[in-house]
Amino acid sequence: MEYGLSTYLFVDERLSSHILDRILEAGIRRLEIFGARQHFDYRDPHHVNDVAQWFKDHDVALGGLHAPLFDDTDWGRSGGRPVSIAYLEKRHRLDSMEEIKRALEVAEKLPFRYLVLHMGLPGEEFETEKFDAALTSVEHLHIFAKERGVEILLENTPNKLSEPERLVQFIHFSHLGLKICFDTGHAHMAGGVGPAFETLKAHIVSAHVHDNGSESDDHLMPFDGGINWSEAMRAFRGAPGSPVLNLELRNLHPGRSPRLAKVREIIARLDATA
Repeated sequence: MEYGLSTYLFVDERLSSHILDRILEAGIRRLEIFGARQHFDYRDPHHVNDVAQWFKDHDVALGGLHAPLFDDTDWGRSGGRPVSIAYLEKRHRLDSMEEIKRALEVAEKLPFRYLVLHMGLPGEEFETEKFDAALTSVEHLHIFAKERGVEILLENTPNKLSEPERLVQFIHFSHLGLKICFDTGHAHMAGGVGPAFETLKAHIVSAHVHDNGSESDDHLMPFDGGINWSEAMRAFRGAPGSPVLNLELRNLHPGRSPRLAKVREIIARLDATA
């Protein structure tokens, strides 16, 4: 299996060469950048240039970028709006699409393979109109992304729009050949990793790997929650798309530097799990 790390682990810090150097020194060479502006400000050309230069200098390829969840720099606390491609209000939906396109434009200076995209907001209920709105949004974003060499991956998230069966329907109706970033923690919260993986496995090419107790989206280290990792790793090894497993972990001790040595230990333990 191939493993990587999401910079979500450092989401409360501005992404810098110091952070990237630490990740590389820990022996991790596959990265996914989390597109939160307080961390990676895709609107700031100077910040984008600095990060792009680090990747060029170190001959490291960027696997992917997580699409923004808010349009501001503090998770919506200052009045920013959540980003969603499923808003029924057209102006809100168009604003969200513009924000996602700003993130996609990063690929012109810092090439990356895929953009991970949520469909709808946490806890959102299913409505046919929202499904249709998301479909129209993705069709537009797919073209914009393809022009920049980027593939859009939909993520299973804790809402009724993004349940595994709904995502399969969405992929079928879109006719775009869309693929999936499979999130273990989200699956565990919504019926279990095994059933969700079985439904989506033909479309999975990437994964977010983290744990929880099934009640909340804790982004714990694997083996610190309730996921059966023996079952999960067997599923990943049998997946036709040979997904890269990106650890998407939360720093549980803000103000203290995350322990990258522990991340390496967890990767080794996952790799050894039968």
